[in-house]
Amino acid sequence: MRNVDLSTRVGSVELANPVMTASGTSGHGAELAAYFDLSELGAVVVKSLSAEPWAGNPPARLVPVDAGMLNSVGLQGPGVEAWMESELPALAATGARVVASVWGQSVDGYAKAAEMLASAPPAVVAVEVNVSCPNIEDRRRMFAHSPAATAEAVEAAAACLRPRWAKLSPNVTDLVEIAGAAIGGGAEALTLVNTVMGMVIDPERHRPVLGAGGGGLSGGAIRPVAVRAVYECRAAFPDCPIVGVGGISRGEHVAEMMMAGADAVEVGTATFADPRAPRRVLAEFHRWCTRHNVLKSSQLTGAAHDRH
Repeated sequence: MRNVDLSTRVGSVELANPVMTASGTSGHGAELAAYFDLSELGAVVVKSLSAEPWAGNPPARLVPVDAGMLNSVGLQGPGVEAWMESELPALAATGARVVASVWGQSVDGYAKAAEMLASAPPAVVAVEVNVSCPNIEDRRRMFAHSPAATAEAVEAAAACLRPRWAKLSPNVTDLVEIAGAAIGGGAEALTLVNTVMGMVIDPERHRPVLGAGGGGLSGGAIRPVAVRAVYECRAAFPDCPIVGVGGISRGEHVAEMMMAGADAVEVGTATFADPRAPRRVLAEFHRWCTRHNVLKSSQLTGAAHDRH
């Protein structure tokens, strides 16, 4: 294959290539290292962590659907301190660039989790601020459903002393407004998008399949939703770095997402069926660039936008 420059930047973070794992789909540490060299990816984005251990939702937590998967894991995790002691060392030893992810039930919760990450080793190059979780200070909605709450959570996460990427929800009327609030709160980049709310009911039991009732839809079904979100936010914020996530399972999907405006992408649900999916997608994207005479993949970013 022709030599293709796959390097990219997400704000101040330099990546060898634009393909990363997606938070919540590849574990807390080096779980996927048994399948491929994690250092080959742009970065490994780990499962979201709160300041304290969190048990998550009751089973069942996952259910396959026609074009993806519905999940209600409920952000189960060991807490930042335990993660840094037990999971991060093995992950950092692989040579992977690591993006941590934080969440909280309150603004103070985000601040506490972020502050605990301030002492993380240099392998942790950025922190994804997952605002798509319940807000106990406003039980009617997630942080990501409110511009003000989004800005407050992202601003509180400044205690991590690293670049912050705001992971936003597509379950809003005006995503551009929320994205603007995240940027105003100090987000260096936007991660677009988290799952779409959904539900599956068992006709035999007359009950929802998932233990918590509803859950988040991911996989191929939401890729057009993610592409549109990336496109609209790139148009609204032409200078803001964007990470695209949602339904990416082939190399050409990386090209599509970058043309919409993404600087990098995350591969998530595909990993459940194929643990090697992130590495395979990267190889397919390299071949796609070769076939299409793309010498520097970052030049694809925003290519679908009318520049006239």
